[in-house]
Formats: sequence, C-alpha cells, structure tokens
Amino acid sequence: TLVWGDVTCREMRLSPGRTVRGLYRRLNPMTLTPATIRDYDARAADRETTATATFGLGCFWGPDARFGAMDGVVRTRVGYAGGTKLDPSYHSLGDHTEVLQVEFDPAVVTYRELLTDIFRQHDPQTQPSKTQYQNVVFASTPTQRTAIDAVLEAIGHTADGIETRIEQLSQFYPAEDYHQKYRLRSAPSFMSAFEEAGYADAEIRDSPIAAKLNGYIAGHDVDIETDLPAPDQQASG
Repeated sequence: TLVWGDVTCREMRLSPGRTVRGLYRRLNPMTLTPATIRDYDARAADRETTATATFGLGCFWGPDARFGAMDGVVRTRVGYAGGTKLDPSYHSLGDHTEVLQVEFDPAVVTYRELLTDIFRQHDPQTQPSKTQYQNVVFASTPTQRTAIDAVLEAIGHTADGIETRIEQLSQFYPAEDYHQKYRLRSAPSFMSAFEEAGYADAEIRDSPIAAKLNGYIAGHDVDIETDLPAPDQQASG
C-alpha cells in the first residue's frame, strides 16, 4: 500500500487530484515566515464576530483539513463529543464521537451553507457501527436546530428519518495536540515557522492561518496563496 503520511492508495482512488496536489505542496512548500503568520492571524475575524458549528464525519483529520480550507471558516479544532464519559481521550474515548468544531464568519458563509455541505459529504441514510466514527450534527442553540431541520427538509429528509445523529451539544472536549492540524504537522518547514513565531500547540490549534495551511497541505482549494509569497519554483539539486 502506498502511504504518504496518512494518505493511502484508497484516498488516491477517491480523490487523486487533491492527493497529488497535497503531495506537491508538501514537497514544494510556499514561503512562510513568522511575520506572515502573526500578521495573517491578527487580521482574522475575532471571536466576537464568529459563530460555531460542531459535527462529526468519521475520522476528524479529513474534515479538519477540508472545512479549514473553506471560505468563511476562520478557526478549526478537533475533539470529542456526544458521550457521557468525562474528559475523554483518544485511547479512552468511552461513548464519544470524533468531531470537528469550526468558527465561521456568518457574513461570508452561513450556518445553513455549512450544513448543506456537511450533508453532501456523507450519506445520511447510513451510519458506521463504531460510535467513534459516526456521522453526527450537533445543535448548540435552538436557532441551529431550526436550521438543521430546514436543511434536512430541503433535501427531502427529516431528523427522525435518517441515520445521521442530530443532537444537542452538551460538551466539547478538545483532542490531543497531535491530532490538531494533523496534515499541517506533516510539513516541517511550516511547523518550523510556527515555532519561530512563538506558537505553542494551543496557538497552532486556534490559529486561522494554521486552519488554511492544514487544508492547503491536504490538497484542497484554498485562497491562502494570494496572501502569501509565491513558492520558489526553482528546482534544487
């Protein structure tokens, strides 16, 4: 089996173009400096102007990269939710599910638009048997629950008629640092820039530019290159 980081032949078959882009970007990284990191994050929307969405779509590494690349998504973090065990961890998960939590700018992307994309990313009529990787959409407010029902109605479903879990969010537990921005952590040149910028693991987890770069390294379409210096295209010996 061909393996690059956590990219396997299966991912190549499912999305060969994205996988090749990700491999190229990892081997030919754009120029990233500590000053660029700090400037980008300073210009990002602050938490007073963003909203939060929490959902699970299987292993959380993939959704973290995909939604981090989306226009309007400002910050991402992966974690565990939906169960009863206190302070779960990856190796002691209990009845929790792997989930992604995104902070988004409603002026750029709405909650309903996020939901539409979430339901496009999986078949709501099927569900993995293992709770850890199940599909779930959490509502943190009555307004979010109303939006979930409206989006489901628009695609011909109801919450009671699908396998995807629709639940009220009670508690989100951030996952371990090594799970946060998993694809980005496979790019040493980028991680070195964050270290030089003085970013600890918690700052990387909540960094807007880290969310975009995580999607960039995974091969997703992301406009971050317009804000950063172009990569050096000269071949090295």
